Amino acid sequence: MRRNLIRVVAILASYNEERFIAACLEHLFQQGIETYLIDDSSTDDTVRTAERYLKRGLIGIEIFPRTEFYMWKPILERKEQLAHTLDADWFMHADPDEIRIPPRSNQTLAEAFSEADAQGYNAVNFQEFTFVPTREAPDHDHPEYQKTMRSYYPFLPSFPHQLKAWKRQPERVELAWSGGHKVRFANLRMCPTSFLMRHYQFLSVPHTQRKYGAKKIDREELKAGWHGWRNHLNAEMIKLPSQAELRTYISDDYLDASNPRTRHLIEECVAPRWKHRLLSRLRLTN
Repeated sequence: MRRNLIRVVAILASYNEERFIAACLEHLFQQGIETYLIDDSSTDDTVRTAERYLKRGLIGIEIFPRTEFYMWKPILERKEQLAHTLDADWFMHADPDEIRIPPRSNQTLAEAFSEADAQGYNAVNFQEFTFVPTREAPDHDHPEYQKTMRSYYPFLPSFPHQLKAWKRQPERVELAWSGGHKVRFANLRMCPTSFLMRHYQFLSVPHTQRKYGAKKIDREELKAGWHGWRNHLNAEMIKLPSQAELRTYISDDYLDASNPRTRHLIEECVAPRWKHRLLSRLRLTN
């Protein structure tokens, strides 16, 4: 007899994610995960697309007021509030360009969370696998990107790096302290088995400019060290890797987490110019 599963709600934040939002929502619903969407005043079809899923797994949409500058901290603080007020057993902090999956393909995410809960754990880390275009296949900016963009690398700058799911707590949890990478609360017991996450970081070189280049980032968040290379990116900097430098996706069961990268490939394109700009500013102020 199948035991009752816990209720898991993913709290999703979006801004101009019309390319990703439908695939992300459909995947979560197939995995037994309900979703609440915070939209940062998108100007494309993100919200209109998401509205089709209301009462079909999407439990709510709210429009976050957007200022001249992109501010991530208030969105994370809103996620903290929602995780304290929404009716669910577990919560997951997620983004539209991510496909989060259980550690075994013979279970759903909801079943995997139920298993971790039954074993006494109250938080889950995810191992990231970053999917990127290559010189041989540079353009995946279309609805079938998951089928065509199959080159990836494992990414792990520190452990845990994606501690983004947790059991409901009596007190409000903390997300903003880490820029959203790690949840924090008293008596945290992390599941020793990391779940998995496919991250479709960008789909083509022009897509990077739309995704990252259009944002004016809040100065205080930049001073705090958030956003890093994203604030210095332009399409001319990007040199796509060869397929031979990456691993080829076969299935979720064969994702290879060995020898993970500690910096994203796209960051390595930006880093030399970013450091040059920083040194120039320091010279001017000295």
